[in-house]
Amino acid sequence: MSALVDLLMGIFRQQTLAGAALELAALAAPLWVAALVGLLIGWAWRPRWAAVVVGGDNAAHQVAPPPALPAAPRTNAHQAAAVVPRNVVAPVAPEEEHLAVNTGDLMHLWRLVEEKDGGPSWIHMMERTLPTMRYQAWRRDPPNGPPQYRSSTIFEDASPEVVRDFFWDDDFRMKNTWDDMLLQHETLEECTKTGTMVVRWVRKFPFFCSDREYIIGRRIWASGKTFYCVTKGVPRPSVPRQSKPRRVDLYYSSWCIRPVESSKGDGAMTACEVLLFHHEDMGIPWEIAKLGIRQGMWGCVKRIEPGLRAYQVARTAGEPISKCAAMAHVTTKFNADELDTENNTVASSSDNTEVEKPKHWANNVPKALMIGSAVALACTFDRGLLTKAVIFGTARRFAGAGRR
Repeated sequence: MSALVDLLMGIFRQQTLAGAALELAALAAPLWVAALVGLLIGWAWRPRWAAVVVGGDNAAHQVAPPPALPAAPRTNAHQAAAVVPRNVVAPVAPEEEHLAVNTGDLMHLWRLVEEKDGGPSWIHMMERTLPTMRYQAWRRDPPNGPPQYRSSTIFEDASPEVVRDFFWDDDFRMKNTWDDMLLQHETLEECTKTGTMVVRWVRKFPFFCSDREYIIGRRIWASGKTFYCVTKGVPRPSVPRQSKPRRVDLYYSSWCIRPVESSKGDGAMTACEVLLFHHEDMGIPWEIAKLGIRQGMWGCVKRIEPGLRAYQVARTAGEPISKCAAMAHVTTKFNADELDTENNTVASSSDNTEVEKPKHWANNVPKALMIGSAVALACTFDRGLLTKAVIFGTARRFAGAGRR
């Protein structure tokens, strides 16, 4: 720091104003050159979401979503961001191929619930407790795709059937405002045989973002009193895109709802656990989205409990259920124990080992350019270690960010 002060004092001791200006220009010129080189390299090596930030909502439609990880065959890219072993096949019956949500989606959710999906380990985020509710949340960051979240919410004195209807009831979501982000909803398609639905949601986002539109396929499977509720983004070209609200294509939010033992210690299975698995690409840089979700997660979750209690009161009072809640009663029955046996048989006969592809030398070009520019810039300075440390530290930070 003293070397920098001495340098500046030497400049201002020049006899003429022109001399001082010349010395300042000589000092600032390398910095401007470095900034220009960094700008050019950074723009050539920009991440995909940069086009969204710079171009706004319209540019987002021209940017391909992040590459999804391998998933079971017959699933689409909107659910494939969750990691599953490549060779574990989920057969899909021919009569289900045309449905927005099919047996492959059930298998995917079942693997997530049983922690057999082959994905990264979950990182514990938080744990909160209310008198009649317990909540825990985890997160993991797959190599490709947005952050994924897993949560366990246990409601005392609640049946799985009522909790199932509660989460499926879009009318009550808006009427009770427990989900105050939901602005609009409509049913686009429904299958009264399987209970499969395609719905359109518009959700409110912070003031600096446009609202988001979701085209969601959803369906429920039942194994005894355990319900596997799948909701995911589905493509519907028949619903035209708009600049606002902006459509979210990559969306996955599914629950396993099951009875569990009450915390009262009486051994009764009068509590209900909701295991939620959620990820989506909202068009916001993932690190910023992670920060926002972490800060706002509990504020949203704690609104669910009073909403559920109000729903229980309304059901007890005999209020008619909505059409959405009635569709939750149309479930596909299956035996989860048989699914476990079948999956173990398939998995044991499959080779899930993958050979990592060698990285191409071109992948290191941006890093080499960044560090090489820093070396060249630092060597033009003879002003002590401070400036060199700043330059090398900045280069290392950006090179590391590029690898990520």
